[in-house]
Amino acid sequence: MPASLREPTAPHRAAPRTSPLPSPGEATALLDAYRPGTDRFLASSRQTLLASGTAAEVPLDERPLAVRVREVLDARRRVGDAAPIVVGALPFSPDAPPSLAVPLSVRRAPALCEDPLIALPGPSAEPGTWQTREVPAPADYAASVAAAVRRMRAGEFDKVVLARTLELTSSHDLDLPAMLRRLARHDPKGYTFAVPSGPGRTLVGASPELLVARAGNTLTANPLAGSAPRSDDLAEDVRRAATLLESRKDLHEHAVVVAAVREALAPFCVRLDVPERPTLVRTAAMWHLSTTVTGTLADPGASSLDLASALHPTPAVCGTPTDTARAVIAESEPFDRGAYTGMVGWQDARGDGEWVVTIRCAEAEGRSLRLFAGAGVVAASSPEAETAETGAKFRTFLSAVGAAL
Repeated sequence: MPASLREPTAPHRAAPRTSPLPSPGEATALLDAYRPGTDRFLASSRQTLLASGTAAEVPLDERPLAVRVREVLDARRRVGDAAPIVVGALPFSPDAPPSLAVPLSVRRAPALCEDPLIALPGPSAEPGTWQTREVPAPADYAASVAAAVRRMRAGEFDKVVLARTLELTSSHDLDLPAMLRRLARHDPKGYTFAVPSGPGRTLVGASPELLVARAGNTLTANPLAGSAPRSDDLAEDVRRAATLLESRKDLHEHAVVVAAVREALAPFCVRLDVPERPTLVRTAAMWHLSTTVTGTLADPGASSLDLASALHPTPAVCGTPTDTARAVIAESEPFDRGAYTGMVGWQDARGDGEWVVTIRCAEAEGRSLRLFAGAGVVAASSPEAETAETGAKFRTFLSAVGAAL
């Protein structure tokens, strides 16, 4: 397969392997052991992590997030925790409380994609009745996109990411462990997660996008921007991939994001490598333009959360200029994003860690699920195409719960 049509990869190594020769079933055992409420599950293309219990929580106050996390980790080391980490989710809004905690115990395994048992069929979605409600309705969403396009063509701003939600209510109790297993098997090379996001709420999803990872003095970021739905027909699927690689609209959208990532990370680095052209990555539902950025840190004290905080929110999930895009989002979206387009991940006391952009996700509460999907809107955008793109992005999660749009 050409390099431009590769699977998502993560060139960094976020954590040491647990053994030189991993045994079949190590990673899937952690996936099967996940229990909502008490556990936090994270799987990347480099490792699988299951954190249980809560030893300490990261508070919300006026100090920078990275400082608060460092203080909590240092406090845990002083009471005898030899290798504490924080795990959890951060919201889109910087003023909202984090859902980050130091677990009582952590189990690690190699990547799910390296476990041959992940290829075995997962649990089928249980039959049930789903009530669905789109917020906003597709026509209203398209109207918001059209209004944003008019403002961009008038020169007010360059890009905004507008989202919509799909609210699902089930006739039976949600089986979150089974839902997580289906998501993981659907795309074992992606970033699968299930973490508490508030009292009685769980954030569950499978993101294709690494925000940033730090391993020693090396950082990696993998911004995605510019997308096209996959096709079940092989010839049509390849045509869509090739078209995306040459799309002026999508290449411009991607370039805006990569430039912002370069600008945010450059002050931390003595070296920063940014490829001139994007490649493609694929998920089960979408093609994405992708650029893998790597760098060498100038200050070894810069933690993964220092880097993530400098990046968040990128134009891939917000827009540019950031403040204007945030205002347009607040005016256009009739819901609170919560953890959607925030970040989910982990960091240890050395500052190493990995943080993923919280997309292709849903928030579960009781018998309800709220799914989120967004599209990057630029001056060349079509309201119909962006509405269709959000519908395609919903498919990742709908297939995991046995529902249809």
